[in-house]
Amino acid sequence: MPRDPDTIQREIEQAREALADSLDELSERAHPKHLVAAGRENVQDRLADPRIRYGLMAIGALLVFALLRKLFR
Repeated sequence: MPRDPDTIQREIEQAREALADSLDELSERAHPKHLVAAGRENVQDRLADPRIRYGLMAIGALLVFALLRKLFR
């Protein structure tokens, strides 16, 4: 059963609008500001873990100690 041209035209317009909405959503997610904010949140979440935070503090202390030792030796 053939469809009438008006129905086909409406379906094309609906598909076009749905595609435009999808593209807008994707382009907003991929915006650099959003990527930076997501990365910042990820780092903050990881640093909230005491094992990670204290591990980084220990590495920093060792680096400072090594630098001071090298400077004053």
